[in-house]
Amino acid sequence: MLTSRIWFTSGQKAELWERWKQGQSISSISRALDRRNKSGVQRIVSFHGGIAPSARRRSTSALRLAEREEISRGMAAGLAIRAIARRLGRSPSTVCREISRNGGAQAYRAIRADKHAWERALRPKQCRLARNGRLRWRVAQKLAMQWSPEQIAGWLRRQYPDDPNMRISHEAIYRSLFIQSRGVLKKELTAHLRTRRQMRLAKSAQTRTGQGQILDMVSIRERPAEAEDRAVPGHWEGDLLTGANDTHIATLVERHSRFTMLVKLKKRDSATVVAALAQQIGKLPEALRRSLTWDQGKEMARHQSFTVATDVQVYFCDPRSPWQRGSNENTNGLLRQYFPRGTNLSHVSQAQLNAVALRLNQRPRKTLDFETPADRLHKVLR
Repeated sequence: MLTSRIWFTSGQKAELWERWKQGQSISSISRALDRRNKSGVQRIVSFHGGIAPSARRRSTSALRLAEREEISRGMAAGLAIRAIARRLGRSPSTVCREISRNGGAQAYRAIRADKHAWERALRPKQCRLARNGRLRWRVAQKLAMQWSPEQIAGWLRRQYPDDPNMRISHEAIYRSLFIQSRGVLKKELTAHLRTRRQMRLAKSAQTRTGQGQILDMVSIRERPAEAEDRAVPGHWEGDLLTGANDTHIATLVERHSRFTMLVKLKKRDSATVVAALAQQIGKLPEALRRSLTWDQGKEMARHQSFTVATDVQVYFCDPRSPWQRGSNENTNGLLRQYFPRGTNLSHVSQAQLNAVALRLNQRPRKTLDFETPADRLHKVLR
């Protein structure tokens, strides 16, 4: 029983990697494979850096099992090596080497010889970084400078246009980082990657489990056209700005005028966030309460309560699509001038947030033809 919980058959491994490519979590894969804990799946995925190993295939020129059985029958019948080779359409030297490396004429067995051939063929070829110390040093140097693998690969092409030995793809760099069995680049260098990721994740990787997902979401694709073209005021974009020690503030940007409001949050749970936003939005005139666009963060799980309290419909962006809240993303970038990463936002008062929002709202914006958000909004309300 213990062995069945540790070892995976080739079919189970194939299913494991197929589910991993689909973006399923380690826990989901373990349950699907009937594993009591996820350590076995985690070990396999981590060992390969999250990159599914290529399926092994025999060389087309290698002897097949049927040919080895023909060799075995030929020797049992007392045929000469040349006669066996003619039957197979192979060189006599090929048949001679096959017999010699598998115990000679007296001990040769087709199945055992085929198994040993498969095991001997497992000779992994060294990657380019392992063979080229100068290239390896350059790549490690640039990774330590926080260059991305794609930047490194592009720079090498420009820096060494006439030296093909100093070329490498960004995918090969990632593989050398994630697959530590290659023993080429130190694992510590992954800390210099932008994401600091330790392994390859599928593009469709699930960022949430089935628990706690937002119910009854209304897609951004159903948002009114007047919100899309920014012609009518009252359509807002929102998000959380994160600080140190899991502290947050809510940011709201009006799409027509780029007018900004900042909301202090005591906690990130949905009840707290929704109540704080509802209180802030409730202060606005009815003409400025039309819609709110948010990402799929679970802090808006109680969006229906927010809509009941404010009569403002919430629309949710597609997963991993921050450009669908472009104004809000841009504003969050501007706010980092006042709240750098690592700032403990619990120490910031609502009065301080209001002061920062006022500065942004009184700053001329190129997208508004250098009119300020405050003036644009005042003009609309007037």
